[in-house]
Amino acid sequence: MLRSIARVAAFVFLAAPLAAQVPAVDPRVGLKGGWLDAATATSNMRLISATPRPDGFFRAGQPGDFGTANSDLAFRGSLVFQGNFNGFQIWDVSNPASPVLKTAFVCGGGQGDVSVHGNLLFMSVEETRGRVDCGNQGAMGPVNAERFRGVRVFDITNIEKPIQVAAVQTCRGSHTHTLVPDLKDTSHVYVYVSGTSSVRSPEELAGCSARMPAEDANTSFFRIEVIEVPIARPQDAKIVNAPRVFADRETGALNGLWAGGNHGEGTQRTARTDQCHDITAYPEIGLAAGACSGNGILLDISDPANPTRVEEVADDNFAYWHSATFNNAGTTVLFTDEWGGGTSPRCRSTDKPTWGANAIYTRNGSELTFASHYKLPAVQTPQENCVAHNGSLVPVPGRDIKVQAWYQGGISVFDFTDPAAPKEIAFFDRGPVSDSALTLGGQWSTYWYNGRIYGSEIARGIDVLELTVSEHLTENEIAAARLVQVAEENPQAQRRIVWPADVVVAKAYLDQLTRGSQVQPASLQLLRSSLTVAERQT
Repeated sequence: MLRSIARVAAFVFLAAPLAAQVPAVDPRVGLKGGWLDAATATSNMRLISATPRPDGFFRAGQPGDFGTANSDLAFRGSLVFQGNFNGFQIWDVSNPASPVLKTAFVCGGGQGDVSVHGNLLFMSVEETRGRVDCGNQGAMGPVNAERFRGVRVFDITNIEKPIQVAAVQTCRGSHTHTLVPDLKDTSHVYVYVSGTSSVRSPEELAGCSARMPAEDANTSFFRIEVIEVPIARPQDAKIVNAPRVFADRETGALNGLWAGGNHGEGTQRTARTDQCHDITAYPEIGLAAGACSGNGILLDISDPANPTRVEEVADDNFAYWHSATFNNAGTTVLFTDEWGGGTSPRCRSTDKPTWGANAIYTRNGSELTFASHYKLPAVQTPQENCVAHNGSLVPVPGRDIKVQAWYQGGISVFDFTDPAAPKEIAFFDRGPVSDSALTLGGQWSTYWYNGRIYGSEIARGIDVLELTVSEHLTENEIAAARLVQVAEENPQAQRRIVWPADVVVAKAYLDQLTRGSQVQPASLQLLRSSLTVAERQT
């Protein structure tokens, strides 16, 4: 029987694309607001738990306070590391219905994005209130020897008592960072630093320069920093390169990409390309995708200490290139546009569906070709900051699916297996933090990790969700996705997803063929392998 199915599968794996299922009235529209009691709407997913922020990570009476906003997530084992502008929290999610706070580590300085590697935790620090010793961040003058802006490194061998072992200063701080392993040498890791803030005075940090390239070839603009971290001696972490990834290939001019401004009448005003906001590294294909203010770029990271630009794209619908995601095959790259900086309502009925959205490109070698845009399909209110933000792949074999945060637009799960026709297949949303005024809140980031979806809610806490069976996802597809288990997961760090040769994986592929979904051609060999295992098991 299984052999017969396999023969049929070989002919029908490229069937009609997934059809959209759009309700007549979207339940996300008109949700009642509230800080911890807002109404919710879900489709094809379930909220398992919603745990509020602990003391020290919110300001009483000010749920939208930026100084204590939750930021990005990282994962190790049964632990979730949640960044915050005032430090970080470590949650034990062994019981997803009741996460347990293991550590609340106050260390202000924003933005607080985190990554983990073994017993090391990395945290981005950008604001001028940060101090080297994590002490009380009182008012400081324009120059202060105690100020810290860059990447902190903590030893978390004892997760209840993190110890800062290194603090690498940078000229523009660290808005975000990317952990990049060296596949040829595991004795160290690299950290790509995306600094987006103002340039520090050279009196505070030697070598910093806020002048333009025409005035100073050593300008602190138009570059990223690369930090090398020896695993055995993290205290020796240091900057080893500051590559000029925006330079003109012919002239060598440092400011070689988008100069900033409008692209023409009726287009979006786009920021100047003098920084990267996020860089997503995929070492196993030797590439990284940089979302760099005015451009999306591809970097060759085959030598991780020396990334070089191999492609760049522009989009006159984009205001600020924010983040990037590869599909598992590396043949599609999705970039996000953070129009309005994440603090503005950009999902109203009057907002263009191509502004504040995703742009999806297909990749052939180093060439990127535009395929489509995808934006949250539910209208949000003027009281809800909403725009495309952070997410990750959902590892359903044979399909490209992403779960993505949209701030107060909630969570959207969409299928982009056909890059030209992305379709939403699940969602979760809350009403605004306030019904009467725009108050910062919503999902900063949402990631799939070892079978569940975790959301960092800016104003409310941490959410745990799971996908449910629907016309878009079968029980076998969800079960196959849950088979993918990893020891660690970091934002902006992709690894190749590998499914075990298990009978449920074969069933997932067969469900797709029966449904008539588009299945990637490369999946056919995996289907055959899974069917072989299934035959042996039966």
